[in-house]
Amino acid sequence: MSDRLIVNDLPVLPQITPEYDPWDPLRSLQTHGEHRLTSVELTVTNLCNMRCEHCAVGESLLASEGPRIPLNVILKRLDEVEGLETISITGGEPSYHEQTVREYIVPLLRYAKERGVRSQINSNVTLDLSRYEAMAPYLDVMHISFNYLNADDFYEVGFVRTDRRVSATTAAKLYERMVENAKALASGGMFVSAESMINYRTHAKLSGIHKLIREMGCRRHEVHPMYPSAFASNLPVLTLDQTRAAVHRLLDDRDRDLWMLFGTLPFYACSPLEEDRELVTRLRREPNVTVRNDPDGRNRLNVNLFTGDVFVTDFADVPALGNIHADRLDQVFARWKDHRLSKTVSCHCPAANCCGPNLLVVDTYYKDVDFAQRKALV
Repeated sequence: MSDRLIVNDLPVLPQITPEYDPWDPLRSLQTHGEHRLTSVELTVTNLCNMRCEHCAVGESLLASEGPRIPLNVILKRLDEVEGLETISITGGEPSYHEQTVREYIVPLLRYAKERGVRSQINSNVTLDLSRYEAMAPYLDVMHISFNYLNADDFYEVGFVRTDRRVSATTAAKLYERMVENAKALASGGMFVSAESMINYRTHAKLSGIHKLIREMGCRRHEVHPMYPSAFASNLPVLTLDQTRAAVHRLLDDRDRDLWMLFGTLPFYACSPLEEDRELVTRLRREPNVTVRNDPDGRNRLNVNLFTGDVFVTDFADVPALGNIHADRLDQVFARWKDHRLSKTVSCHCPAANCCGPNLLVVDTYYKDVDFAQRKALV
């Protein structure tokens, strides 16, 4: 997709910037005229030291887990994805066990680096700094969740669903370590991207959260509305008016030198509502603000490293579409493109650079809307 130089036998790729976001499926769509598999997400653990109430995969978290599929099997399947541009490593907390970091995560990141593929890991960075430093030579993006103004927020959000007692004092120590780790990694040159959810707890606090993210030295603030799914299915859902107001407040108060990336927003250029179109127009005009199209099911699949099952995302209710023991990943992706659910959200508006809503957005707010019949109004 992009020009790649070779220096010391390693590809040198363009810097990740608001103008170059390799995870956005719009890039491959514009190049090939269709969605292609360019991104693979790998679930490397079902263990985590937290139980965040908004966690998309909370129901799959375990107290112990069995053996993973051998690394060479995973790498063989990745080799077969001819147009692979990005990999993401997720869990659980991927760094929960140092052995996982050493035997799976670092080799996967090294593989990506040597192939010229971008890499991201999703972590709460609350564990020993050395685990994250081991990834630093190979990792492109350290993606962290940050939805707190202080240690009290962290305690309420991060341990509300745990079945084991965690004291406020213990939580406060983890919070402090998370902040210090993020600062240390950022000051050491790592691209730290902090994601905040827009939900019933955070929508009025986002400006303060944004300030803390800036103080930690993060290079990007990602903002995503929270949609009810699995573990978080019973949490209160914001109205579209509340979400829209939260985005406007954040845009008013933000540091304009910090890249802000919005994802899975429920507002579109084809909306009949003037207030939606006004927000879309504002987002386009704001400096250092981007809106990423949803990768799940458009250019990305998720692979479970324990079962080999392949999903359109790691948190949707769509059953596995295949298994790496029997299927190539491009075969599974082709299967998804023919799936009836894929066709319900498979729209593309070139005028708006929009690939349409994802399944959770439709299920939450737009069950009776056929986006394929709409067109951009701004």
